[in-house]
Amino acid sequence: MTSKGTIVLAAGGTGGHLFPAQALAEELTRRGYTIHLMTDERVRDYGKSFPATEIHVVPSATLSLSKPWLVPSRALRLYGGYRQARDILKRVKPLAVVGFGGYPSFPPILAAWRLKIPSCVHDQNAVMGRANKVLAKWADAVASSFPDLKGLPPEAAKKLTITGNPVRDLVLKQQGVAYPAFDTFNLLVFGGSQGAQFFGEFMPRVFAAMTPEQRRGIRLTQQVRQENMDAVSQAYAGLGLDCELNPFFMDMPARIARSHLVVCRSGASTIAELGVIGRPAVMVPLPHAIDNDQLRNAESFAAAGAGWVHPQASLDPKSFAQFLTSLRGSEQQLQQAAAAALGHGRPDAALRLADLTEKIAGKKTS
Repeated sequence: MTSKGTIVLAAGGTGGHLFPAQALAEELTRRGYTIHLMTDERVRDYGKSFPATEIHVVPSATLSLSKPWLVPSRALRLYGGYRQARDILKRVKPLAVVGFGGYPSFPPILAAWRLKIPSCVHDQNAVMGRANKVLAKWADAVASSFPDLKGLPPEAAKKLTITGNPVRDLVLKQQGVAYPAFDTFNLLVFGGSQGAQFFGEFMPRVFAAMTPEQRRGIRLTQQVRQENMDAVSQAYAGLGLDCELNPFFMDMPARIARSHLVVCRSGASTIAELGVIGRPAVMVPLPHAIDNDQLRNAESFAAAGAGWVHPQASLDPKSFAQFLTSLRGSEQQLQQAAAAALGHGRPDAALRLADLTEKIAGKKTS
């Protein structure tokens, strides 16, 4: 099959940026396009299954005025990334470049603008990221996961299209899986690196605050960092808790589908996947996140009736144990929240973003 042309995707090498980029790559591949990915060094941990013909690791750096002494060296690194991205784009000759935020998107989108290659930036969060705020001025289109995207520059408002946050095929396969019967109470706990660290320390104290009767029937699946594994495992063994612990679950979407309730952080991809699969969540937003994006994501999900927001600073093991026990006993409330989560999801987000990508790519071929 002859390729329709090349599309370059630019995303930082963490799941929050790579997962929606992967979802778009999967859809564009189905439509007959060749995909190249520009990213940073972290892709070696998160991007092993990314469906790209070529993966280009391009230098980038975060510019922060809180550390002004680092700005000159980081600016030089970004400029080096820009020159490398420009050379790659000249060689690859893509129809369009789509960036997914973070400073690793900076060099490719800037290079695309300078080379007059159509570009789009997609923002996963309810609050626009700092890099995207700048890139939106140069891009031909801006795509948002949320209808009320905060922080969008006024001059970019006319470029905005609401697409939702694309989810991978692994997630879409779990769409429509029935909410599980209450033979046991399936509780799933996970977070990113910092989330796994916090939950690994906090959740054993929560279960210890429950009575044996309250713990009976709970089937726990929890992401635990390797360095905390022994301590968490021993704590749960001492409580007689039925649990499965792992630093990383390759089949996380299927585990979400099997759960009655999820306890998690509230990154944009997590919220998108919960919505598409349709599972309720107790969300503990990452504190001190830039622009409080995780809190805004969680508030949007909770406002839909799909979950509950518990700021980390106010969490107490005993009261959280009581809350989980009460929620477990409210099967109808959990089922209603699951239905609300499904209504919040945007399973067609990858299709919408692919349509937008083809639209801007058409500017180059028309």
